[in-house]
Amino acid sequence: MANVGKVSAKIVSAEQLSEGIYSMWIEHKEMAVQAKPGQFISVYCTDGAKLLPRPISICDIDKEQGRLRMVYRVAGAGTKEISQKQAGDSIEVMGPLGNGYDLSEVKQAVLIGGGIGIPPMLALAKALSCEKTIVLGYRDAKTFLLDEFEACGKVVISTDDGSLGTKGNALDAIRANGVTGDMIFSCGPTPMLKGVKAFATEQGIAAQLSLEERMACGIGACLACVCQSKEVDHHTHVHNKRVCKDGPVFWAEEIEL
Repeated sequence: MANVGKVSAKIVSAEQLSEGIYSMWIEHKEMAVQAKPGQFISVYCTDGAKLLPRPISICDIDKEQGRLRMVYRVAGAGTKEISQKQAGDSIEVMGPLGNGYDLSEVKQAVLIGGGIGIPPMLALAKALSCEKTIVLGYRDAKTFLLDEFEACGKVVISTDDGSLGTKGNALDAIRANGVTGDMIFSCGPTPMLKGVKAFATEQGIAAQLSLEERMACGIGACLACVCQSKEVDHHTHVHNKRVCKDGPVFWAEEIEL
């Protein structure tokens, strides 16, 4: 299904969740109806010096109200400008973009989110009706969205400094708590995804990985966000796939990390 193009959406709410972490609900009926867990939105700044949109994962989907939620980290001037928007303002966005997670034939799911890869796991957790364990990797005890995840299923936590849950990364928490399932869904930094892929291969579990990558156009035209694939891409004719267009979600065996 094609995205709805660049549109102006109304901001329903905007708030800070934790240090550097912000939440924003926007209203656009057609975009919300089309959205799937794992997809993202390109958000445009009003500052003419920032021509390229900022890709932000979809954190939550309310199809009945025609609303989408983004939870993001302020990482530069663009996201800083977005964080200063308030309820009632309008914002230019394009989406939903990319491919989402495949939710078919899942009986026991393991959701693994690390850092700013945590927010898209919320929409996925709500969409999955099967048994699930949600594994979240935070920097420290300054968590975000935790209460909302706990309403969706069993939650296991890791923190880099050991101040909450298992000390270490999400995979350390998985091993410490004996987490298992028949499908892994994951989003987070590349080192974490490498570990998830290795763990899935070791355990013989299918895995879908959502890659975090710097993007430019968001629609697959500029080839700025390619990743290495095992198969030759029909568009580039080399072992590349475009994260924004072919992904951001890939089956683990499709890509090299």
